[in-house]
Amino acid sequence: MDMDKWTFGLTLMIVGMGGTFLTVWVLSLMITLLKKIYPLARDRGEKKNA
Repeated sequence: MDMDKWTFGLTLMIVGMGGTFLTVWVLSLMITLLKKIYPLARDRGEKKNA
């Protein structure tokens, strides 16, 4: 069965957007995980003054 140009374009757009959103979601999960594993160190100058 052959797809016409509009069906192919719509399918490609939906799959492309889904893949992009999935990739962004996976990257955000990885960044969140890395932030929990390696928390940002506090500035040491603030501890001396406090």
